[in-house]
This record gives sequence, C-alpha cells and structure tokens, in this order.
Amino acid sequence: MEATGKRFLYIDNLRLLVIMLVIIMHLSGTYSGFGSWYVTEGKPVGLISTVIFGFYQSFTQGYFMGLLFLLSGFFIPGAYDRKGFSKYVRDRFIRLGIPTLIYMLAITPFILYVQLDLNWARPKPSFISYYFHYLGNLQFIRNSGPMWFAFALLIFSVIYGLVRVSGKGQNTSREELKPKFKHEIILILIISLCAFLIRLIQPIGTSILGMQLCHFSQYVILFIVGMLAYRNNLFSKLDPKSGKMWLFFGLIPGTIVWLAIMILGGAIHGDQSFNGGLSWQAAAYALWESFVAVSMSIGLLTLFKEKFNHQTKLVKILADNSFAVYVFHPPIIIAAAQLIKPLAWLPILKFALLSLICIPVCFAFTYFIVRRIPLLKKVM
Repeated sequence: MEATGKRFLYIDNLRLLVIMLVIIMHLSGTYSGFGSWYVTEGKPVGLISTVIFGFYQSFTQGYFMGLLFLLSGFFIPGAYDRKGFSKYVRDRFIRLGIPTLIYMLAITPFILYVQLDLNWARPKPSFISYYFHYLGNLQFIRNSGPMWFAFALLIFSVIYGLVRVSGKGQNTSREELKPKFKHEIILILIISLCAFLIRLIQPIGTSILGMQLCHFSQYVILFIVGMLAYRNNLFSKLDPKSGKMWLFFGLIPGTIVWLAIMILGGAIHGDQSFNGGLSWQAAAYALWESFVAVSMSIGLLTLFKEKFNHQTKLVKILADNSFAVYVFHPPIIIAAAQLIKPLAWLPILKFALLSLICIPVCFAFTYFIVRRIPLLKKVM
C-alpha cells in the first residue's frame, strides 16, 4: 500500500505472474525429473524436451524467487513504520508463520500419507501412528515444501524488526539513491560472488530445513534492495528505456549464454560442475544466474509499472488469491499428475496440458473453498 492507501497494482500483478510460474515450475519438475519435487513420472525425456525443461527451470529459477523477495522487502519498512515492533512481528507471524505451520502440519502429511501412498512399505502404518511419529521426530520442520519461502521471509522480517527496535536501522538524512547502470552491475557481481562462495560448501541441489542455501545470496541481497527501494522510491524512478534494455538482455543474451555454459561446460553430456565447487563452470553459472536475476527483475518491474498498473475484476480476484494458491497448489498438481499418469503421452505434452489446466483449477479451489473459511481467509 502507498501512504495514500492506493495499492501498487503493478506489484500485485507481477506477484501474480510469479505465483503462476511457481506452479509451472513444479509441474516441469514432475515431468523432467530435474530438481526436487514430491513426484516425478520417471519416463525417459528426449534431447529436445530435456533442453526445454532444463532451460525453463534454470532460467526461471534464476530470477523468480529472488524477484518475490525483492517485492516482499519493498513492503517491510512501511509495515514497520505503521505498526511498530510488537504489532509488526505479530502480523508477520500471523501472515507467514501460520500458513507455514498449516502446510507443515496438515498439507505435507496429506501429501506424504495419502497422495504418495504407493511409496509406503506394507503393511502401512495407521495415520495416527504415522502422524505422531511425524510430529515426535520433528519431521515437520524439514517438510515445509514451497513454504520455505514464507519461513525464510519470516526470519528476514523478524531480523529487520530486531534491527529497527535496537535503533540501528533508523532513517538518517542522506542523498536519495537513484537507479544507475553501474549500481546494477555491482549488484550482479556481488550476488554472483556470494553465490559462488556459498556453493563451495552448499552446491545446487542441497538444502537445509527445506531451504536451498545455494540461492540465498540472491534472496537476501534482493530483499535488502527491496527495502532500499522503498526508502528511496526506486521503483518509481525506473526508466522505461533502461527497463526494456535489461529485459532484452535477460531474455536474449541470457538465453544464448545459458546455452553456451551448458554446451561448453559439458552439462549436455552430464557434467554437473556448474552446480558448485572450484570450477569455471560454477563461476560462470553463478554470474549468469545473478545477471538473469537482476536484469529480469528490473525489466519486469519496469514493464508492469508502465503497462500493467491496473486490474480488471478478474485479475483482482486472482491477485487476492495468489498467496493461497502458493500454499495449496502442491496437492492439486500432484493429484492432476496422478490422474493423467496412465496416458501414453510424451512428458512434455503432459506438462503442457497440466500447465493449462492446473492454474485455473488452483485459483478456483482457493477462491471457492480456501478463502471462504474465515481463519484461512484472515491469514491468506
């Protein structure tokens, strides 16, 4: 919200787009076998499909969650200014902590016990026995699924609150920042260097408590940039011409460089050196990913601010339901994938079909069911 109470509609719309990309990403993982998802079909994927899946997942992973942290960071300082420490922290726990607990304590057990039934050894334990074991061994802590984002955002938000209440984060009079090309290049280099160093010990594909620390240099830094953007009104200062340039660089040169890294780095033959370690592939991939994160974030923010700073009634409904969709989409797309599993189609065709079907189904489910429940509507 702006100080006038007017919403940043372009940010709502951009966040809506990213949530849709999250659904497509998880469907892609279902049929490509790349990454970590609850279910994979396991059918052979041809070379062309491998390139399509690999590029979509690599490119989207390069920017979409970092963009969400950027947008989230933008609203943090204003929320603290309006509410003060106690109310701010309480609100963060309600809006982020409760949905995360709902996912860990209800949705994850449903997925693991009911939807992934075939993965259980027989005789299968009773649900009560399984659930108490799930709670007693603290398995729920590492089973946040996609809600790792809300969990991490809660941690970032509380840390910010503690810094502010300590008096170290107070505003001081200084010259306002302005978007400059040299600052954006420095930002890319800082994110890439930090990512390269983190991946020496936490390469791509590893996680702690469901969080892939290999990507967290981007998340933390862009979250901070989002807060700076609020204080310095940076989003409103984005130049349309510069934004178009960055979007072009992210899409076209970004695609060409990705192909070059995959081919020259041996990924096409199974070499996974780009995931981390002391190799030129890891350094090049970290730099490419950081470039995509910054270029796509600037480009999409500018595009949406200029072209999509409005909402129809339908888009408003979708935007209002986007976080609920983020929380509840996993069991829906898992069920859809299980439903069409008998179809003797190519994985890429199943992926395309479910991408078209699951997005409207997820939004319909949250609109007509989830957000009709008072408690869930309050926190989502």
